[in-house]
Order: sequence, then structure tokens, then C-alpha cells
Amino acid sequence: MPNPVKGAGRGPDRRAFLGILGGLAAAATRAQAAEDPTLQMLIRQNQQREIGRDFDSASRSIHMPKASLPTLSPATEQSTELAVGQYANILARGGWPVVPPTDRLRLGNRHPSVVPLRKRLIVVGDLESNAGASDIFDSYVEAAVRRFQARHGVSVDGIVRKETFNRLNVPCETRLAQLKTNAARLKTLTANPLPSRFVMVNIPAAQVEAVDNGVVVSRHIAVVGRISRPSPELSSKIFEVNFNPFWTVPVSIVRRDLIPLMQKDPNYLASEHIRIYDRHGNELTAKQIDWNSEEAVNYRFRQDPGSFNSLGNVRIDFPSPHGVYMHDTPEKNLFGEDMRFDSSGCVRVQNVRELVDWLLGDTPGWSRDQVDAAIKSGDRIDAKLKKPVQLFWVYLTAWATPDGVVQFRDDIYNKDGLGLVAGTAKG
Repeated sequence: MPNPVKGAGRGPDRRAFLGILGGLAAAATRAQAAEDPTLQMLIRQNQQREIGRDFDSASRSIHMPKASLPTLSPATEQSTELAVGQYANILARGGWPVVPPTDRLRLGNRHPSVVPLRKRLIVVGDLESNAGASDIFDSYVEAAVRRFQARHGVSVDGIVRKETFNRLNVPCETRLAQLKTNAARLKTLTANPLPSRFVMVNIPAAQVEAVDNGVVVSRHIAVVGRISRPSPELSSKIFEVNFNPFWTVPVSIVRRDLIPLMQKDPNYLASEHIRIYDRHGNELTAKQIDWNSEEAVNYRFRQDPGSFNSLGNVRIDFPSPHGVYMHDTPEKNLFGEDMRFDSSGCVRVQNVRELVDWLLGDTPGWSRDQVDAAIKSGDRIDAKLKKPVQLFWVYLTAWATPDGVVQFRDDIYNKDGLGLVAGTAKG
């Protein structure tokens, strides 16, 4: 049988050798999940959705972030420490050039800004070093821009607009400072062994990961707290899923939002299906309350279940002193935004049914069909997890995974001490 690692008189064939290594790695991953058909299915779906699967059409040595690698892990902490050294070396060599902004750059354009754009992408490894210095925005540059966008949490379309220019022109000193700060955060977060199954919300990335034995089996876009109402960092355990939930309006939202809205539109509560109850559980009418005072904070406001409900069809419940939770939302258009900082502290989850399916995977009586039936029924139903799942809400604006990909996000709450790195957010 011919040796697959040998070429015809050319010595070792590197591509074939890497193919064998890749096959062995894939086999190891499959073996780890071989006894769990649900896990296998989720991993397969996750890999099929991996961003930028066609990146290799323009590059054989530079790859997009792997969807299966968790943000929170000891391996990520170690890789982030290595990235600190890499970016320190980049800074020592002079950092990277400024890319003069223009309206937009895209495939086929010829523009002077493409020359520094190439240099910028080469310095950080998004573009191969032999890609040349042409002022033409070719397919290699487009693929490199897509990778850069994926690493910085903006829409991956290969077109350089304001959002991408902003991130291209963040100084190397700032990125190095972010890596140092977040390497310390990761060291603290991974100081104790992580459970085999957990859910992580990375607040600056506005992203949710379900992790099973070191593999991200489900990743979700999220909407998190705006600057004036930030989502808190926390550690808790998910114990229950509520289908078609009521929403009891927090006192803070009654004071900040509901009272001013009722002052402008006396029919607001009725249009939003929100009922008013006194401390004895008696239902009141909006006309019984003086909306020009703080009287309303003494009552309970509860929104009926339904497609209009602020929690959508599902709430994921866990103990929290902050009174926050994770949930569906009727405002699904928000998931399409780059800056997804719009909630009052809770986390809205895209494709929440997939996350719920994984959470209830080992809970008897809760197959995917049963989950769908519970939602479709419109009835208030609670599903208690057979075994609570650990939950982490973390604040990470920079990290590196073992595949060598370094990612950055905006310091949206100014916890890095650097201000907003790029972009804007609702206050």
C-alpha cells in the first residue's frame, strides 16, 4: 500500500500529512461524543454553521475562528497569555499602519487605502505575508477582511465600512492592554476546574455558548444590557425553563419607563397586555392610579403570556440577586445588529429553543417535540432540569483560542479602563 505521507519522489507531502493529523483530531472528538447522539447532532449542526467555511477558497494557511472552541477554558487562558507576547512583539516592531477611511472598500475596488489595509491585515496574520502591496481589493483581501470582521464581532461581509475602519484603526497599544487585562480575568475565571456542562454569556461579545466536555455545541447571538443598565457578571445555576411565561415588571422599569409611558399614552398598559395588581392580588384599572406621582411603584404590573410578551415564549431561570434571567424576545430584529446592547440587564437569546433543547436533554419527558409542543400550547408550563447547569456571565473583551485566533470586542461598560474601543452603543 503506498505511503500517503510520501509524494512521487518529492519527500514528505505536507498537505497529506496535515490531512492525516486533522483526521486523527476529528476522530478523537467523535470518540469523545460517541455515546451521546444528541451531543453529536448539535456539534454537527454547529460545525455546519461555522462562519466563513469558504475562507480557504482564497487562503490555504489562514482560517476563520473555529465555532467549537469555547471562550471560557484553561486552553483559552493559556492561548491569551501567548497572544500577549505576540502583540507585544508587533508593538515592538512599530505596530500597524492607519488605514485612511473612505465610504467603503469592497471586492474589485482600486483605492490608495487598500495598500495600508493589506499591510494592516498582514501584520496580525489575517492576510498571508506574500499577498503583495497592490491597491486592488482582490479576493485575498476580501477573505482577510472577513476573518478580521469575525474576530472583531462585526457583520462578516468582506466590505470595509465605518464599523470595520474603526476597528482597523484601534492602536496596537490598546489591543495589547486589552489582552493583558483579559488574560488576568481568564486566569481568575479558570482558577477552579470548570464543570463538564455549562452555559457562558460573554457580555461584551453579546454571545452565549453551551459547552459540553470542552466543546461548544450551541452558540447564540444575544442582546445584553445597555450602558445605563448593564448586565451583571455572575455565577449561578440554571434550574428551570418556563414556557409562555408571565413578565412581572421590575420596580426599576416601572419607575424609569412605565410611568413616563403612561403619562404620554394612558392606553399603553392595555395595548401591551399588562395588568395591575395591588398587594392583596386585586386587579386594578389604570384610571385608579395617579400617574403624575410615584404611586405606581407600590403596585405589581404583570404582562400576560403571548407572542407580544417581553420575554417571548421562553424564560431560562436561575437564582440571581440582580433579578435577571435569560429569555426569548418578540424583537428578533435586534439580533441582526452589530451593537446588541439594548436590554435592561437581562440576556435575550437568539434560537433559544436550541439552547433549551440542550438544557433539557437529560430531563425525562422533554424531547425536542415536547419542547415545541409546550411552546405552541400557549400554556404556562415549567420544566425543572433533572440536574442544574452551571451558568457564567463574564466580561471578556479580548481572548485567544488554541487555533491561534485572537478576538476583540468593544469595552462597552468601560471596565478595561480604555473607554469604548470602537463603535457606539445605546445609553
